[in-house]
Amino acid sequence: MAKKKLQGIVVSDKMQKTVVVSVESVKEHPKYKRRYKIHKKYKAHDENKEYKVGDNVVIEETAPISKDKHFRVIKKI
Repeated sequence: MAKKKLQGIVVSDKMQKTVVVSVESVKEHPKYKRRYKIHKKYKAHDENKEYKVGDNVVIEETAPISKDKHFRVIKKI
């Protein structure tokens, strides 16, 4: 099974070895068919503290690293 890859912006880097990434996606209302944006935040593993707030990054799904951390940062765009 392919690992899920998401693109987003780092919104917090205050934790040790963890960054919070905000991912934007577009949904469509089932009845009215209007498209709208939703934002979801993911905690992602950043071993060397190399990513800062405002960086555009790609995160990849991994085995659980902690209670609510299931992604790791792959690269900066």
